[in-house]
Amino acid sequence: MMWREVAGATTQTRTRPAAVTIGTFDGVHRGHQHVLARTRELADGAPVVAVTFDPHPMAVVRPEHEPRKLTTLERRVELLHEHGADEVRVLAFSTEMSGWSPEEFVERVLADQLHSGVVVVGEKFRFGHKAAGDVAFLARAGEGHGFTAVGLPLVGDGEILSSTRVRAHVAAGELREAAEVLGRPHEVSGVVTRGEQRGRELGFPTANVPVDESYAVPPDGVYAGWVVAGQRLPAAISIGTNPTFDGVERRVESYVLDRTDLNLYDQVIRVELVEHLRGMVKFEGIDALIETMNGDVEKTRVILEL
Repeated sequence: MMWREVAGATTQTRTRPAAVTIGTFDGVHRGHQHVLARTRELADGAPVVAVTFDPHPMAVVRPEHEPRKLTTLERRVELLHEHGADEVRVLAFSTEMSGWSPEEFVERVLADQLHSGVVVVGEKFRFGHKAAGDVAFLARAGEGHGFTAVGLPLVGDGEILSSTRVRAHVAAGELREAAEVLGRPHEVSGVVTRGEQRGRELGFPTANVPVDESYAVPPDGVYAGWVVAGQRLPAAISIGTNPTFDGVERRVESYVLDRTDLNLYDQVIRVELVEHLRGMVKFEGIDALIETMNGDVEKTRVILEL
């Protein structure tokens, strides 16, 4: 099947011209947002359709080089809608699709399926077998298929905006810098699982999400941020294995400030990471741990301007 069914995405064949933008859109950062905004400007009343890929093409072509994901696919679809897409289509990228020539890709996706009137992409967008297609090819192909093609630089404040740059900032624990590229805090998400209840016993109950190493997660340590679970709640967040108690599973543990009544088990939450507070420490006693955790909470209040 060409299209992958995802909550919030669409799969039906279009019957009227559309303004189409296409890319991996990992993170839907400010550069992607610029492309979406320009697509809407050029749409002239036509629906704006964002086309993305799952899995990431690199996962199929060169799996050893697959980048760590910045968001879940469902969140990517949601962000594409938030930033101007009327419809989101998810191409189920496969070995077969990787063998399509650029012309075949244009015919099957942009012409036959989407009836494109205008196609807007990042200026470095490549497609087709061995990435042989580029913006210049897209423009030439558009002449024969009734659409115009536009390539845009992904820049902001004179700097290149890229998903690669976001991943580098996250890997270094530079959450403020990552947020500048994204236009929002970097986030991790997952289903809240039951832990050992140690946080609750210490007066700091946490919502625990196991770390999925296929996603971009900052280094172990303590962070200020927010938990989004129906509402956006301030939180002190620990990432790591809980070395004080000789833990082995790497988790994101979020203490929502001043709340001991939350029951988030089995819910999907988003954890927005704003700023690094300190590294992970193995404490010799519980008193020292509690004192430091109280300090983490107060620093979080200041950083989040509560």
